[in-house]
Amino acid sequence: MRLSVTNRCNLRCRYCRRELPEGPEKRALKDEELLMIVRAAASCGIDSFKITGGEPLLRPGIAELTGQMKELPGVRSVTMTTNGVLLKGALPELIKNGLDAVTVSLDSLNRETYRRITGEDRLSGVLGALKEAAASSLKVKVNTVLQKGVNDTEWPELAALAKEMPVDVRFIELMPIGCGRDFEGVDFIKLYSALKKSYPALSEDTESHGNGPAVYYKIPGFSGSVGFISALSEKFCDSCNRLRLTSSGALKPCLCYNTEVDLMPLFTETDKEKLLSALKDAIRKAALMKPEGHSFGVATGAEERRSMADIGG
Repeated sequence: MRLSVTNRCNLRCRYCRRELPEGPEKRALKDEELLMIVRAAASCGIDSFKITGGEPLLRPGIAELTGQMKELPGVRSVTMTTNGVLLKGALPELIKNGLDAVTVSLDSLNRETYRRITGEDRLSGVLGALKEAAASSLKVKVNTVLQKGVNDTEWPELAALAKEMPVDVRFIELMPIGCGRDFEGVDFIKLYSALKKSYPALSEDTESHGNGPAVYYKIPGFSGSVGFISALSEKFCDSCNRLRLTSSGALKPCLCYNTEVDLMPLFTETDKEKLLSALKDAIRKAALMKPEGHSFGVATGAEERRSMADIGG
């Protein structure tokens, strides 16, 4: 389960959200509500949780909340996806509280291109945080979204991060959600061919790298692996194993559609056992609502129209 703990962010990536949100966000789940949802989800058999946003490190007390999640019965792993801007200062407390892994979103190693994509000049700090994370006890991944005509020629340098450091670099297809509809992604079949041409000894990596749908490849001499998350060109809906919780308490079975189960009204129940039972029922309902497949690129009238930041991308 992906848990969005805030829809706020300190970057404004062009395919996610062009402008920073103004004013207070929609009422976000409180710590005790998030913990109750995790407890209920673990009781249903969900044992892995990814903390997301917005930018999760903007939420006060996120390290302590991470530790509280880890202590709940049935929770096997708690990981985090971050843009890395605040990661360096947060690392010691996150590690102390048992965070298992961190994924850093990084789309460019060129300062100007990074600023063009994110709206901010923060690349050097993010790279410093990535190096510190890679040298720590955490498992570390890098998520990269390639955009045609923007950063699509940078894939060799970005892939090489897995040679320089013990990190897995994953290339993720641009999702046509929110602002993402306005930009063109990269053909992953051609990208794989280019990678194979550059590294003829490339071979599939069958080891487990986490809980997601990425397909990984080993390159001789690399400390980490290179992966592809191809939700569009290689649809993997039949094996999708995740639910997404927005920061305002909506449980989404699929990124593509506006279908969701609102958990927020359940918190009017003051009896904890009744609340736990109601949350478990709602989580099971959401899981059973997962569709057979997405319909990106096809107008159905049920498409998700919010930004990725607002739905916990």
